[in-house]
Amino acid sequence: MKQIYIIRHGETELNRQGIVQGRGINSDLNDTGRAQAEAFYQTYKTIPFDKIYTSSLKRTWQTVQKFIDSKLDWEQLTGLDELAWGVWEGKPNTEASREAFRAMLETWQHGDYTAHFEGGESVQDVYDRLKEPMQVLMNRPEEKTVLLCMHGRAMRVFLCLLLNKPLSEMTEFPHQNTVLYKIGFENGQFSVLEFNNVIHLDGLVAGND
Repeated sequence: MKQIYIIRHGETELNRQGIVQGRGINSDLNDTGRAQAEAFYQTYKTIPFDKIYTSSLKRTWQTVQKFIDSKLDWEQLTGLDELAWGVWEGKPNTEASREAFRAMLETWQHGDYTAHFEGGESVQDVYDRLKEPMQVLMNRPEEKTVLLCMHGRAMRVFLCLLLNKPLSEMTEFPHQNTVLYKIGFENGQFSVLEFNNVIHLDGLVAGND
């Protein structure tokens, strides 16, 4: 069975402030994010990964930088990028922005997955572009153990795609920073081996930045 370790990137300063980043904001990890990345590395550094995949945004490859530094094969896939939130990316966390996002999430929950903000992507757009990374995972049997780092909303959509679940279930996947979903792939099917695993964060004291 192929084993795929899918994690969300570590915390950024905009994460801490509750500001949406999306595909168009290329943030660095903050001190807490770097501590989360280190905790993940220390827990999983002995896993014999054959390949690392990240999005094109640096918060993902910064999260797995120590694995990359150990000379593991690494490839960036733009299909793994976060959903583009358009005009709301990087905007202050205000009541107006929170209401806009609540309304959009409600629209999605009612089944309109093509809805999107001006200049942004819909959930359906992200679902469609994630089919390419899924094919990469399915068609490289020589990569037995894979580490994949991506983003919160895109990760939830990706898990629906891999597990053949409707997009209405994307909210069923908790997605705190550096959460791990371990997925198996065998006989053409993906399955969940570990769900919402954050054991590597046990005892980690959040930073004050």
